[in-house]
Amino acid sequence: MSGLLIIGAGGHGKVVAETAEAIGSWELMQFADNEYASLNGTLRWPVADPDDAQALRGEYAAAVVAVGHAETRLRLLEEFGTAGFSLPSLSHPAAWVSPSASLAAGAVVFAGAVIQADAQLGRGVIINTSASVDHDCDLGNGVHICPGAHLAGNVTVGQGSWLGIGCAIKQGIHIGRGVTVGAGAVVLSDVADGLTVAGCPAQAIGACK
Repeated sequence: MSGLLIIGAGGHGKVVAETAEAIGSWELMQFADNEYASLNGTLRWPVADPDDAQALRGEYAAAVVAVGHAETRLRLLEEFGTAGFSLPSLSHPAAWVSPSASLAAGAVVFAGAVIQADAQLGRGVIINTSASVDHDCDLGNGVHICPGAHLAGNVTVGQGSWLGIGCAIKQGIHIGRGVTVGAGAVVLSDVADGLTVAGCPAQAIGACK
């Protein structure tokens, strides 16, 4: 057992921290956040300056990036991996993750989520509370599946896409890179790169900014 450094101390970071606590694999945990001066003492764990992270490697050999923005999350995963930190994936004990599923470095699966057979989660993927990813889905790096979203089997989601709370994706659908799927949307056909879609059935409402 060793320490876990959690990069980002916002709301998402707190859920990541409590997920890591529930797993119980780390004796020490600490946040690193640019707002460390104002946050220290307000959370259950101490908050360090991210610029001091390398000096903490003696106690904190592992790091998880708890930042919602996909590009930033992937950049920080690369930076902390290059700096010598291990980058574990985290699965809450109250989630179901199939033994045949694959979780890449930095992926997080929160309580109540279900990951079924042969699903593949890329680097830094977020599977939020009570979401489900069915068999043979393939989620690219940095994908964020919001709470209560449901993906049927054989769905492909491209890098950096964000699937909103409560959305539903039909089996076999391909969602491109950098896509935003609105809350509660029902996706019945493929979605091209960079689009924002919403509604039931989901329709394009513009390109992501």
